Amino acid sequence: MTGVSRRALFGMAGAGVALAGAGVATGVGIDRLGGGSPAHADASTVDFHGEHQAGIVTPTQQNLHFAALDVTTKDVGKLRELLRTWTAAARRMTAGQEVVADGAVGGAAQAPPGDTGEALDLSPGDLTLTIGFGPSLFDQRFGLAAKRPPQLVDLPLFPKDKLDPARSGGDLCIQACANDPQVAVHAVRNLVRLGFGVTEVRWSQLGFGRSSSTSRAQQTPRNLFGFKDGTNNVKAEDTDVLREQVWAQSGDGQAWMAGGTYLVARRIRMHIETWDRETLDGQEQIVGRTKGAGAPLGQTGEFDQVDLDVGGAGGVPLIAPDAHVRLASHQTLNGARILRRGYNFVDGSDGVGHLEAGLFFLAFNRDTRKQYIPMQQALSAKDAMMEYVQHTGSAHFAVPPGLTPTSNWGDGLFT
Repeated sequence: MTGVSRRALFGMAGAGVALAGAGVATGVGIDRLGGGSPAHADASTVDFHGEHQAGIVTPTQQNLHFAALDVTTKDVGKLRELLRTWTAAARRMTAGQEVVADGAVGGAAQAPPGDTGEALDLSPGDLTLTIGFGPSLFDQRFGLAAKRPPQLVDLPLFPKDKLDPARSGGDLCIQACANDPQVAVHAVRNLVRLGFGVTEVRWSQLGFGRSSSTSRAQQTPRNLFGFKDGTNNVKAEDTDVLREQVWAQSGDGQAWMAGGTYLVARRIRMHIETWDRETLDGQEQIVGRTKGAGAPLGQTGEFDQVDLDVGGAGGVPLIAPDAHVRLASHQTLNGARILRRGYNFVDGSDGVGHLEAGLFFLAFNRDTRKQYIPMQQALSAKDAMMEYVQHTGSAHFAVPPGLTPTSNWGDGLFT
């Protein structure tokens, strides 16, 4: 992983600020990506190919641009060709190249450029691009109903949800993660551009400042409540846990999904002004961890084992029955775990004097019916933190396995 550039620091201050200031940020530059050869690719790229798609167990980058799209054509041939086109473009962009060789400024002057150009001179920033297919893609339009995995259910409406249809659902999703916010935006923008006439954006979300770690080499980050987030997250080094809890197997119902996973995306509004008026002790009781070290209550270190039975005064458990840590723990959920990739967001104000801020929650699991859904049902019904958060967007996607240098996104769907 490369160091954090000045450009990336802008992203940590807020996605809107990052975009507004992108034109004047200088940062750690690289030579202009002309011709078609990667520039400094060995220093800040993530391999696009592999058994699993990149952007899942990849060490979580600092910035996110996530987009959900609807397919506007009924021509299955056009959809399949777009997925091939997207794959070729993603291979190039994750390698630090333009979408097409000399795409930004080297083409015909009287034709639209083949690359929008805002990533020229920027490092690839460990860009990863991950694609997923929503339940609605498996309707009657493309003859894919028989290919729909049983795990790809329509998510239920959980207690206290206040979902905005304009921030939910989608036929397809694109997740772009990078250590430069403009690199991530450039990647999604160009895939959206290539999809004109076949797809259109349903909703999108910018995220800054990762709120999870997917590698033991990463320090646990903090969310907008000021607490370390995702201490007990599944890590890339936990290969046995990943095999059991994250990666789909050939016997799970759809062989084409073997090596893939299922993505739950939830936009969580955090009522930070209300939270900021809660006492420190109250905050720690709600979370079930100390705010400074991030230790489970009753322990001293962040990574100390959570003891749900450790007692306080009068034998009352220090970790309350409605504490977030207790309800989200795999001990409480019959061993079920998820892999998280979350990001903070601040999307201006809500129009009544409060920041529109929160957590864009991304979770990967092997079977959403048995992992995420039971967890969220318990949290929605019992978690003390629900007084301070509200889920406003929701989507579910089947994320297919990784690619070889000659395969394309969606091959399994149409074979």
